[in-house]
Amino acid sequence: MSEIDRRVLQTIVETANDHFFIVSGDGQIMDISPGAEAVYGVSREELLSSSVQQLQAAGILKPSITMEVIRTRQPAQLMQITGTGRRVIAEAYPVFVNGKLERIVSRSRDLTDLQLLQDEYALLQKRFSEHLKRSQAAPDAEEQALDEALDNLQVRSHVMREIALLLKRVAPSDANVLMLGESGVGKTAFAKQLHRWSERHHGPFIEVNCAAIPENLFESEMFGYQPGAFSGAARQGKAGLLEQAEGGTLFLDEIGELPLLMQTKLLKVIQDGSLTRLGDTRSRRVDFRLVVATNQDLGKQVEAGRFRLDLYYRLNVIPVTLPPLRDRREDIPDLVEACLQRLNQRYGRQKILGNHVWSTLMGSDWPGNVRELENWLERAWLSSPTDQIEVPATQAYTEQHTHRLANVSASPIAAPLASGESLKEYLERLERDALRTLCHTLPSTYAIAKRLGISQSSVVRRLQRYGINISR
Repeated sequence: MSEIDRRVLQTIVETANDHFFIVSGDGQIMDISPGAEAVYGVSREELLSSSVQQLQAAGILKPSITMEVIRTRQPAQLMQITGTGRRVIAEAYPVFVNGKLERIVSRSRDLTDLQLLQDEYALLQKRFSEHLKRSQAAPDAEEQALDEALDNLQVRSHVMREIALLLKRVAPSDANVLMLGESGVGKTAFAKQLHRWSERHHGPFIEVNCAAIPENLFESEMFGYQPGAFSGAARQGKAGLLEQAEGGTLFLDEIGELPLLMQTKLLKVIQDGSLTRLGDTRSRRVDFRLVVATNQDLGKQVEAGRFRLDLYYRLNVIPVTLPPLRDRREDIPDLVEACLQRLNQRYGRQKILGNHVWSTLMGSDWPGNVRELENWLERAWLSSPTDQIEVPATQAYTEQHTHRLANVSASPIAAPLASGESLKEYLERLERDALRTLCHTLPSTYAIAKRLGISQSSVVRRLQRYGINISR
């Protein structure tokens, strides 16, 4: 190496924000960058006369990343707490010559000051925001209440503000509301906010997933039953979910999965304002606000004979379509920030997002929308070995197996009809085998539903019917 190259390398090391260690293959420290003294609380002379084994034993390196590289002979990354109480993220790389480990080069980055700067920046942003609010004209009461609600929903896009404003205006009435949109767009969250805005906000908010209740139990769960109505009935009887919503809001999610018989009974309740418990002869008055949601096209369901036209007209009083997350990407930063705060609070650590994560977050289409985004963040949070969250390794695994599945499924399935097997049994066998294959290759029921082109609730019911679980 020429003198010029040596000086250039020395300048890079001395002026870098990272702190460098060069260690021999047996752990003896050979060279360090000047800034390492302040971070680790030990003079340069003491560090150069020590080994990483000694520094780890003295608690100066907790733990030593160089020791990890010596042990595994592989690059490593971890979070360290130094003897001065500072938090640093460290990376180390082995250097081999003729197969022998000769050097370990490590660098560490102090995150303590970064966290302080982030806190200070957040405080300045808050003060600046408050200053802007004071300097502007006070908004009217409707807009102010809307802004407070949107803080809970983490939406900032124009289209979502318009939807929220519409819901706020219809909230005082008892008009039925039909929430439309893909799975995970936030239909339940908006239904709850509609309830909070309504005159019934002191009453209960009863949420029912129509796809999660077995068909043979649906009537008893929804309408309740009298003592002795059927074998196994509770001795004192039971009020159904419709009665439990008295004075409040009844939210029926996945309304498209409601069995036809229950559609007829629900229509009668809407028309008459009363119901009859299973095993009873007298009707009971009920008073609730009805909000329903679906990710299906109910118009096509009506044409196919799977949904009653008269019930559809009763429900479709105030239709509200929530757009998918890919069409309102400006909402992603607030959703990410709120989810990250919940994860940090839940797991008791303060993790931050790496710089490269945002390109993934903002560039993905999120077919599972907000729900998929939150699941992705939790997976990334849990799989991150340090306090800096990067793109989880599981994503590459999922994409690889999804691609493999697509290639496999492109070829025709040749399954001969077994002797004595009916057409119904044959089709059920094909469906069961296909679901079992998908459960071994895809990470969630949402991914399976997207692959098959059916609703997530339909996937859940089929897996329950066949006793199949997803292999993660």
